[in-house]
Amino acid sequence: MNNIFNPKAIALVGATNRKGSVGLGLANNLLLGKNKRQIFWVNPNRKTLFGKHVYSSILDIHENLDLVVIAIPAKFVISVVRECIEKKVGGIIVISAGFAETGSRFGQDEQKKLVKLTQEAGIPLIGPNCLGIIDTYSELNASFSPITPSKGNISFISQSGALIDSVLDMVDENYGFRRIISVGNESMLEITDFLEYLKNDPETKVIILYLEGVKNGRKLFKLAKTITKTKPIIVLKAGRTKSGGEAVKSHTASLAGDDVVFQTACRQSGMVLVEILEEVIALSKLFSWQPKIKNGRIGIITNGGGVGVLTADYCEKLGIPLAKLSSVTVKRMINSGKMNLAFSKRNPLDLVGDALADRYQVAIESWLSQSNVDGLIIILTPQIMTQPRKTAEIIIQAKKRFSQKIIITVFSGGKCTRSAVSLLEKNKIPNFIDSYWAVWGMKQLIKRR
Repeated sequence: MNNIFNPKAIALVGATNRKGSVGLGLANNLLLGKNKRQIFWVNPNRKTLFGKHVYSSILDIHENLDLVVIAIPAKFVISVVRECIEKKVGGIIVISAGFAETGSRFGQDEQKKLVKLTQEAGIPLIGPNCLGIIDTYSELNASFSPITPSKGNISFISQSGALIDSVLDMVDENYGFRRIISVGNESMLEITDFLEYLKNDPETKVIILYLEGVKNGRKLFKLAKTITKTKPIIVLKAGRTKSGGEAVKSHTASLAGDDVVFQTACRQSGMVLVEILEEVIALSKLFSWQPKIKNGRIGIITNGGGVGVLTADYCEKLGIPLAKLSSVTVKRMINSGKMNLAFSKRNPLDLVGDALADRYQVAIESWLSQSNVDGLIIILTPQIMTQPRKTAEIIIQAKKRFSQKIIITVFSGGKCTRSAVSLLEKNKIPNFIDSYWAVWGMKQLIKRR
């Protein structure tokens, strides 16, 4: 695997400068890591590309190759793979589609040949029919994704390349990845092989799986049960209905399987099965940015009574215990001289609508100083006197001081809070515009205790 994710020399078969082509997208992405490795172009119809010599064949390259990326029509792939075997390359990624996913006899036969050749040669193969891979730590983007993500601790394994691109486009620069792997048809290397690799990767803290079908369910769930003891695995599964299951067959040549069985297996193995893409992004941020919670008792701070009551309702519905505000903590707040005499003195702690940043500071520090409080949901609704950005700065300082406690914010609204939310998330404090999702996220963290 190291040859694949951190190659010192890489060749792209199908390199081109033709606008809108996969070959050009791959070439441009590979060039982002040109200071980390040697890059060779292979295309019998070109002499030079990007100011460099283009080789007619893999065999014309004298240097040893750790990785070869193939992006040419399916009918030519086998001959190039034979050359890779003769060259004794370290690994192969076949981007090309037109194999078993088509359901055609030709596609199925070509994929069988591909597997037989690479297995006999002992060369690891990713694909065919995939987007490629990205490793932000080694500065490798061997994909035709239009986006190169920020560095982080989330790894993403997907049976859909298009879904990877969608996620990368949805998240901002604060959301960082370790590795992204598009497995395609999984003709040789399967999801479980990559999970095994990520299990021992110290830079991966959270794993996301997008699945359409499972080739070896017993192996997957057994492995997941081991991994989830130390690293959360978030699963988004397609093909869970009859219609979706039929669609899966024509996408990556997978079989969707029985949904009830899959749900049970996820629960038993400790994987978190979610329903929508927004849950994937929200939950991976929470797991990536927040410490483990101890007992699950939380406090709610708000400057809007109605939102506080709704949040308390959500906590009870989802089974989250609210910590009691101690008399010592109440006295500390009163003695600060910053509190409105009408503040609620209980959980949810309503600071009243005229709360400025200094009142939030007293409430946050007082609450987090209580030993029986494991985390806070801090709500800010924009009033004419509210100080969103200054309040965000106070929350960031509190997070540094109380680093082992959970802080989730609900800076609701849009225009008035946008700058503050950006600052919070830049400092790895997750924000939700609706308190239900904040409570839902807190519940997922509690489940990971």
